[in-house]
Amino acid sequence: MNPNIILLGIVSFLTDVSSEMIMPLLPLFLASLGGGGLIIGIVGGLGDSVSSILKVFSGYFSDKLGKRKEFVFAGYSISALAKISFAFVTAAWHFIILRPVERLGKGIRTAPRDAIIADSAEKEKRGKGFGFHRAMDNLGAVLGSIIALFLVVTYTLTFQTIFLVAGLVAFLALIPILKVKEKPAEPKKTSLKIGFSSLSSSLRFFIIISSVFAMANFTYMFYILKAQELFGVSFGLAIPIILYVLFNIAETVFSIPMGSLSDRIGRRNVLLIGYGLFVPMSLGFALSAPSLINIIILFFIYGFVLSAVDTTGRALVSDLAHAEYRATALGTYHTSIGLATLPGGIIAGMLWDAFGSSATFLYGACMGFVAFILLLSAKQNDIIFQCRRQPVRT
Repeated sequence: MNPNIILLGIVSFLTDVSSEMIMPLLPLFLASLGGGGLIIGIVGGLGDSVSSILKVFSGYFSDKLGKRKEFVFAGYSISALAKISFAFVTAAWHFIILRPVERLGKGIRTAPRDAIIADSAEKEKRGKGFGFHRAMDNLGAVLGSIIALFLVVTYTLTFQTIFLVAGLVAFLALIPILKVKEKPAEPKKTSLKIGFSSLSSSLRFFIIISSVFAMANFTYMFYILKAQELFGVSFGLAIPIILYVLFNIAETVFSIPMGSLSDRIGRRNVLLIGYGLFVPMSLGFALSAPSLINIIILFFIYGFVLSAVDTTGRALVSDLAHAEYRATALGTYHTSIGLATLPGGIIAGMLWDAFGSSATFLYGACMGFVAFILLLSAKQNDIIFQCRRQPVRT
């Protein structure tokens, strides 16, 4: 494994320890402040959407200037500073402002970081490289969630205190970035228009499919609230956090295998597995009996689905993009997904408030099915979506 991939994996591990001390508690904190489904949908969707607008620009400027590391460091620094501000929130609507600010850092760092990973891995092992990074990311999420559970149950700390500790942990993630060595690149005389036009038709079609799926894959906060709705009276804060840990464990365990599998059988097939399982999973959240066993299985499937979709999606975009415009392509991909998440979250929140939680997950199942059909309709003879990688003839 290339040292850059390992270092960036450590960065993501520490960052997610910090983030996931906050994330399982955030929807519960919002609810305690009086935030309803619409507020939660806006906070979840707006954070991803606003930050995602920056992803294509950070990717473009990273390509244009021939620099990656500086953008990565700046992005992680902004997120660390913003997380500390969560400790001083006193009303649910404050997060409509602060959550997007925190996500700005993610918007700045994501495309250049993914470009470093792609540049540091051989094409035949790129899926494994992204899988490793995603596994480290999720391993940090597991540990962060366990720490949050431990602090809540053992020390009964306030939400604000835990958020403050999480912000301090985020600063530790900046240290490994200093050791990353990016490949030297010359600045390029290019424009955003040139960057967009360089995307292949297959890549543009895949970005459309991914955006449709993003509208189905609304914020995780609704899954946490569903668990609280079913078990909040009996188990308090513990069971939603435990289920969130289970979800992250599943995503961690399967990230590398899913990335490696996509290297062997093709990205499209692995994505079809992920999209295909998302639909019955959403139906399960909407219609299944409220038993602990059912909800455990559904959270496990949720983690498996994201391990297949997130890892493989980034690897596929990296395959399709020209090396000179890889960060721009990854930024476009992330931006499109983020922008689609906002209306998806708002619709999900409105349905939750108007008709209850089942309507929200039925909506997710419908949109997920549309994405599955679109991916299934991709041309079988398109080399990008072929089941197996074809050897290059010379």
